[in-house]
This record gives sequence, structure tokens and C-alpha cells, in this order.
Amino acid sequence: MNLRASEEEALIDAIRTVAAEEILTRFRSLDPGSIDTKSRQDDLVTEADREAERRLTDYAHSILRDCIVVGEEAVSENPDIRNEIGNAETCVIIDPVDGTWNFARGLPAFGVIVSVARKGKTVWGMIYDPICDDWAVARRDEGAYMVRSDGTQKPLRLSDAPPRSPQDIMGFAHSFLFTGDERARLFSELPQFHRVDAFRCSAHEYRLFAQQNGEFMLSSVLNPWDHAAGCLIAEEAGGVARLLDGTRYAPSLHTGRLLVARSEDVWDQMAAIFQAARLEP
Repeated sequence: MNLRASEEEALIDAIRTVAAEEILTRFRSLDPGSIDTKSRQDDLVTEADREAERRLTDYAHSILRDCIVVGEEAVSENPDIRNEIGNAETCVIIDPVDGTWNFARGLPAFGVIVSVARKGKTVWGMIYDPICDDWAVARRDEGAYMVRSDGTQKPLRLSDAPPRSPQDIMGFAHSFLFTGDERARLFSELPQFHRVDAFRCSAHEYRLFAQQNGEFMLSSVLNPWDHAAGCLIAEEAGGVARLLDGTRYAPSLHTGRLLVARSEDVWDQMAAIFQAARLEP
């Protein structure tokens, strides 16, 4: 069951409010003591991440009273929380500052990602850009849209044109998150494409992709706060989001290689390339 209009409006207002008060007020104003590392030296968390998640969690509980909340920073402290996504009647998944590395270095390429899942299936997702105060949003079986701060909406629709040759294809790949021999195999495939980017920010990659900037997105890490909203937006815009083994994406999945493409034909084309490179969990 999708969100009621009043619930969606309340979540959108909460996201915009928290971004203005907890994130933008700290942008380019962080002192070194408010930046920490997590799993790697470039996996950062800041005071803005923690405070934004805390407030968004409170809002989520007040708007969707019986929900559970799975936030990136909460999972960092207690990984078992993530296992609740698949069975929860209603689960709100929060990435308070996606692109923290960029945010901490003063680069305006970061966003807020929030999604709602029912029984492990994403039914609503929003990717918000605090700098521009606009957002991509999708509702299960109701389409995807870009929305401006004045309420103007533009439907998102991915092209279903036939696949192009690899030398004309642009896409996104988080190649730095692949490791060892798998990374080498991936790198050996990338030169055949026209361009493959990574912005250190899933929010802006999904937003660009949904606006027909790129043919595919390839990810090796299935953090639901990075992908649940983006995959729903891509699918509702006419794209495909599946693991390389053919499994349809769901936020409860923990391992696999995620390939998002603008159409079934393009997914098949790109999957054949990456499957041949033996990209494996």
C-alpha cells in the first residue's frame, strides 16, 4: 500500500526542514572534530549526518507511527537493524547525507535519500538536493517525477531507444568499491565505453540517470539507503534494476552486483558484458 498524500507531504516537509536546519547550516562550516571515519579512511560521518538522521527518525515515527527506521548511521552502530527491512510492515530507510565525503570537503554534490518499504518492497522514494531545493520522487505504480520548490512537477521517463554500441555509452560505476581481481576485471571492461563516472554520491547519480544522463549504473555494495529510492525512481521511469544474476532489486538484499539500466534491452546488453567479466559477490 502506498503512502497517503498527507503522509507523503509531511515526509517531504520534514526532509526539507531538516536539510535546511541541520545540513546546510553546517555546509563548509565543519570543524575537524566533527568529522569521523567509519569502515574506511574515506568513509566519513559528520555531525550533520548524525543530527539529520536523529531528527528524520523522530519525524518518521511521528508521521508513520508504527514504522521502524533503518538509518545509515544507526546501522553503523548496530548492523542487525538492517535485517528488519524485509519483514517490517512499514520501514523508513534514511541516508541523512549521501555523499558525505563531498559534503565534508565543501563540494555541493550531496543529498538526502529517504524511502519507505512495506514488507520488504519499496513503495515510495525521494532523493533531495538541499542546494537546489528540488527532488526526484517515485510512488510504486504511480510514476516518477522531478519536483521544484514551487511544486512544479516534470514526469521522469527513460528512453526505450535501441541499445547503442559500447563506444557511445555513458554510465556510472562505483569501481573503487570493487576489490582485488574483480576490480581488475571490471577495469579491463571500462575502456570500451565512451565515459564511466562516479560522483561519490548515489543521490546525484540516480537523479542524473533518471533524467536520461547515462545508460547504466553498476554497484557492488547494496546499502539500502543508497539504492532503495533510486531503484524505485528508475523503475517507475521505465528502467530496470536487477542484480547481475537476474534477481530483481529489493532493499532487503545484502549481497550481489546491482545493474540499473534505462531499458530491458540495455540491461541485457550491459549484463552480458559484466557477466563475462565475472563480477561476483
